Order: sequence, then C-alpha cells, then structure tokens
Amino acid sequence: MSLHTRMLLGFIAGTTLGLMANLFAADAGWLDVFVGYVADPVGQLFLRLLFMLVIPLVFSALVLGVVEIGDPRSLGRIGTKTLLWILVVTTVAVGIGLLMVNLLEPGRGIPPELGAELMSQTGDRAAQIAAGRENVSGMAVLLNIVPRNPVQAAANGDLIAVMFFALMFGVAATVVRSEGTRTFVSAMQGVYDICLKLIDWVIRLAPWAVAALLFSITAKLGFDVLVQLARFVGTVLLALSIHLFVVFPLLLRTLGGMSPLAFFRGAQPALLTAFSTSSSSATLPTTLAVAEQRLGVPRRVARFVCTLGATANMNGTALFEGITVLFLAQFFGVELGFTQQILVLLLCILGGIGAAGVPGGSLPVIAMILAMFGIPPEGIGLILGVDRLLDMCRTVVNVGGDMVGSVVIGRSEEGVRESPPEPGLGG
Repeated sequence: MSLHTRMLLGFIAGTTLGLMANLFAADAGWLDVFVGYVADPVGQLFLRLLFMLVIPLVFSALVLGVVEIGDPRSLGRIGTKTLLWILVVTTVAVGIGLLMVNLLEPGRGIPPELGAELMSQTGDRAAQIAAGRENVSGMAVLLNIVPRNPVQAAANGDLIAVMFFALMFGVAATVVRSEGTRTFVSAMQGVYDICLKLIDWVIRLAPWAVAALLFSITAKLGFDVLVQLARFVGTVLLALSIHLFVVFPLLLRTLGGMSPLAFFRGAQPALLTAFSTSSSSATLPTTLAVAEQRLGVPRRVARFVCTLGATANMNGTALFEGITVLFLAQFFGVELGFTQQILVLLLCILGGIGAAGVPGGSLPVIAMILAMFGIPPEGIGLILGVDRLLDMCRTVVNVGGDMVGSVVIGRSEEGVRESPPEPGLGG
C-alpha cells in the first residue's frame, strides 16, 4: 500500500475515532489521559523529527540551488519569477477571501452573548496575542532579514534570516571558484542527501502521526465549536477551496502545462503532511521530495522556489487573514469602506509573506491589522476555538501554492513533464 494511501487511512481513522470519543466520552478521565500521554506525544514526536531537519535542509537546499543556477543572471531571473508569483497569486487569494466575506457576511447576526462566551473561553490566549502585536513592526521585519548571528537565527527558527544567509553563501560560492569551494559544495550535497534519507525514514511514521494528531484535535473540539462558528468556518473553507481547486488548476494548465489531476495525485504526500502538521516549515522536507521526485520539477528550481516559498509564499494564510479581519469588523460593527478594504488587502499580502510558517503563525499579524483599523484585537478570541482546523486547511493551500509555483517556474526554465514520475515517498 502506498504511503499517501496509508496517510489518508490514518487521517480518516484519527478523525472518526476522535469525533466518536468527543461524542461519547468528552468528559471521561481516560480520554484526557490517552490524549495527553499517547496521542499528543506521538504527534509531537513526528513534528519534532520534521522540525529537526528543517534548518540543515533549508541551508543546504538554498546553497545548492543558487550554485546549480550558477549564472547570476539566471538566479536573478528565477528570483524575480518567484517574487512575482508570490505577489500575484497571494493578491488573487486575498481578493477571493475579501469577496467571499463581503458576499456572505459571516460576522453579522452572531448573538452578542455567544460572542462573549467564546471570547471568555479563550481570554488569556487572546490577550497574549493582542499584546504581542506591539512587537510586530514593518521595519523590524525588514531588519531581521539580515541576521546578527546566523547560528542564533537558526537556533530561534528564524527561517527568513537563515535563508538570507544561505543565499549570500550560495552567491559567494558561485563567484569563488576554488578547490575549497568545490569541497564545500560537495559537503552541502552530502548534507542534503542525508536530510532526504532521514526524511524518508521519518515520513514512514506519517500514517500513525496523522491519526494521532487528528484524534487529539477532534477529540478536544468535536462539532460544538464548529456549529457555533459555522458561517465563519464555511466562508474560510469555501474561499480556500476556490483557490486550491479553481485558481491552482487554471494556473497549472495554462502556465505549467501539467494536468491538475496528475499534479494532485503526485502532490498527495505533501498536502496530507501539510494538513496534519499545520506547518509549511515542517512540511518542507516532503514538499522538496515531492516536487523533484513526483512532479518532475528541475532540481535547482524546486530547491530554490519551494524553500523560499515555505516562508514567503503564504496564499492560504493571507486569504485567512483578510477574511478574519473583515469578519471581526462585521461582528463589532466597524464599517470598512472600499479604500480601507484595499489597504487590508495590501496588509494581508505583506502579512502573509511575513507570517511564520508554524501553527498559529498568522495570529499576531491579524491582531496588528485589527488594531490599525480600530477593531478590538481581543476579538481574535472568537476564532481561536476553530483556528487549529482552519490552520490545517490553509497550510494545505500554502504548500500547494509552493508546488504549483515550482511547476510553473520550472516549466518556464526547462520544461516539466506532462506525466510526472512517481518514485519514492511510498508512491
């Protein structure tokens, strides 16, 4: 049985058992013990194993990607295409989100007492996120791109700073053509190959980890919170679905020259990993392997586009941020005109690029945007109950956007096969 089939079975089993446990034993002591000592540790162990490989993989993949591109003009061309892809596709995503929230108006008609109850349940965390907005500033984000200490940036998980350092290293390694440089590049290739082998071993645990993660989430949430916020959840899922199943296939067919069915069939392992981990960064090892091995993207393009996209190309996150800001504006009765909504769109594009590629990474950005428009940032507590589920869904769109971008840019550089191969990753 292929890996993605086993992952799908793990997803179904974990979700079903979790919902049943919530329905029949929500208050049972044994359920808390099982989640706390079995399901959560299994899922967290899988996430830690993936995060363990992110820094060496990001550094080696970007250095090798830049070195393999070689010609600075080619590097500039691929970098420009990647930047344009991120800006255009993210703008489309946020536009879809704002259109849906204006049409469906999920924030209107929610009983005030229900809103107060939801905010009281998550009051402490909402207050922490709202207070954290003061630590987020555009100038700080720009300055932090260049790390004072690359080792400290790696230890703190600051991927943007690590990527900048790796890009500089790669450019210098391309310019300095010496025996020592060739040895260094060979060592980076060794690090990359070792990471891929470790990923292959870790990913074999994915079906069990997916089942454990989904069980923990559904056993805690159940259907109650979803029913209370059904219109908001439905608006987000509808907008994400349009972007994933309408916009991406159109781009694949017209610009990538690839069948959307072939793409989704090949991309299954990465999309399922994205859904279960809620993290573009944790999914990056699988994304790189899928892009090269199953989608036929040229290696140098896959390494550059997917690695950069794991932090900067957040289509689903930007879409979610736009919907959430307008949803809370509607709930609190704050009217945002056309010009203000355009400003929200621009802020969400920048926020999507700057958001951390980890679970819940977009929440401080949302709090900052809310404060700018006079919307109570503490209102973010309204959506915290369902954020984990929506985080899983928007991460799928984020990772899907990275792979679609690598296919499109790869074809523009070297061409991508219509029927990609499917070796590796259990496929």
